[in-house]
Amino acid sequence: MTRRAVVKGVGHYLPERVVPNSEFEKTLETSDEWIRSRSGIERRHFAAPGQTTSDLATRAAKAALDDAGMTGDQIDAIILATSTADMTFPSAATMVQHNIGNTTGYAFDVQAVCAGFTYALANANALIASGQADRVLVIGAETFSRIMDWTDRSTCVLFGDGAGALILEGQDGKGTSDDRGILATDLNSDGRYRDLLYVDGGVATQNTGVLRMEGKEVFRHAVEKLAQTAHKSLEKAGLTPEDVAWVVPHQANIRIIQATAKKLGVSMDHVVVTVQDHGNTSAASIPLALSVAVARGQIKPGDIVLTEAIGGGLAWGSVVIRW
Repeated sequence: MTRRAVVKGVGHYLPERVVPNSEFEKTLETSDEWIRSRSGIERRHFAAPGQTTSDLATRAAKAALDDAGMTGDQIDAIILATSTADMTFPSAATMVQHNIGNTTGYAFDVQAVCAGFTYALANANALIASGQADRVLVIGAETFSRIMDWTDRSTCVLFGDGAGALILEGQDGKGTSDDRGILATDLNSDGRYRDLLYVDGGVATQNTGVLRMEGKEVFRHAVEKLAQTAHKSLEKAGLTPEDVAWVVPHQANIRIIQATAKKLGVSMDHVVVTVQDHGNTSAASIPLALSVAVARGQIKPGDIVLTEAIGGGLAWGSVVIRW
């Protein structure tokens, strides 16, 4: 028998404020057409003043708990993927833990930028497979609007805020690709490329800093590395791209999504796309897209779902799940 981490609930939360591309025309030399043609983004959500990453994460977590028919005290572990935690410490995950009424489990953050949710899923899977937890709440949440340079039109128009969450529960499987749950994971990083995408602040500089990105170079690495990690995780699961019902990629840029799907040999009809509505929400983008796809009726029980993401580090990875 093989212990599998099976999805039992999903949920998401988006801040109330919706920011269309046209809003940037007031302060930047840009246009709705320019942003759409280069990214596919039409609008994004920004957190309200005083609204923190843990606030967004809590709302998504409660939605996932409701979907699973569970309460916060039934969760053994909470993993929150974020690069925009409320504070340097304690972790935003412990704040969510308190907010959902969990006092017996443990909680921690994972920081792998846009790849953070794939890293969090892999860690949750390992906790369940090793018997260290039976039910794990996995969240991706970001408030990237707090680390934007509002004079840089190449970056500030791309990002948004939001949160998504999954609840995973341990179940016994046969150890084949017919099992439900996480079937395979693949994680990678290469610090040689740290200067392609980073925030120019932190403890060393004693200021928060803002996001900096070499867009063309990130694009080039993204397509190659996303296709590569997707093939690896599918191979580990004993599957091929033809077995995939839905690819749920990191929602960074429609051109990256399209180019990666083409490299994988997967039709865009089998790719979940939400970037037009949310922008790039970093670690929140995959769980947000998963939750939206379930709500739309796209992802159904038994479907093979492939998630893949790349972010600063560079860090990238993928996860194969039978829903």
